[in-house]
Amino acid sequence: MTQPDAPRSAILPRSAILIVNAMSRQGRDLFDQACAGLKAAGIDLIDTVAVEEPGSLERHVRDAMTKRPPMLIVGGGDGTLSGVVDAIVGTDTIFAVLPLGTANSFARTLCIPLDLDGAIDVIASGAPRRIDLGMIDDDYYCNCAAIGLSTKIGGQIPPVLKKSLGRLGYLIWATWQSMKFRSFRLIVTQDGQRHEIDALEVRIANGPYHGGVELVDDADPQSGEIVVQAVVGRSPVQLGWSWFTSWLRLRARKDTTVEYRGRELRVETVPPLKVSIDGEVLAKTPFTARVAPGVINVMAPTECAQPG
Repeated sequence: MTQPDAPRSAILPRSAILIVNAMSRQGRDLFDQACAGLKAAGIDLIDTVAVEEPGSLERHVRDAMTKRPPMLIVGGGDGTLSGVVDAIVGTDTIFAVLPLGTANSFARTLCIPLDLDGAIDVIASGAPRRIDLGMIDDDYYCNCAAIGLSTKIGGQIPPVLKKSLGRLGYLIWATWQSMKFRSFRLIVTQDGQRHEIDALEVRIANGPYHGGVELVDDADPQSGEIVVQAVVGRSPVQLGWSWFTSWLRLRARKDTTVEYRGRELRVETVPPLKVSIDGEVLAKTPFTARVAPGVINVMAPTECAQPG
């Protein structure tokens, strides 16, 4: 069931704390521009933080949330955003996004423009939208977790390749990794029923985008359900075909996957495998995938113009 948005008549927050991951691909270059743009748009910045020390993001977020800001604006990629949401759940703080990463899948899901000026305009004149979060065991995340080739891409891609080439760098690294990739056995338990298949990749989706590509059409962060989508097969060629047909939005993409959905699903693999959560390798199978319905408010456009 779709969760209701916050009333449009609600008073929009005009003050916020800004935290930018200056280690992300664009973060360092755009921090000053973001500060200036937000102030020009009428947002009073209580505090601004450019995070440059690895591992310090969560500390800065915890410190910011002790001030109970009306709005927390976070600039970075999908991994950065997922690392922040745990601290926002259960508070009245509105979450706002500056998409400064490589894939920006969460921003695409919410129709937030991928350019800085467009994202600032949403923060200044959009509307709060109440959305679900996904959960891998007890860890909240924004958009999509994955098992398979994604963990070898997100967890092992050389930083220079990611930073200099962006999505093209991911594609080059994915092609290299796929040459030595093997399928695995996937077991999904849904409402007490056990499903077992050979899989090449699994997406545990709260939104349709993964790696910047719309792959899980029916996943919606206001649906109250999580979607587990598996690319079926045993050959890496089948995985490549699935990605290719999805990229071009061909009808054949539907024949390459199977899906399971619900509020809670148990996911196991043989052998046990690492799990990438919004691009960061943070978990391992087996785990329980859950949806946390309507647990945060996010600034989003009043109308959805799908980002490119």
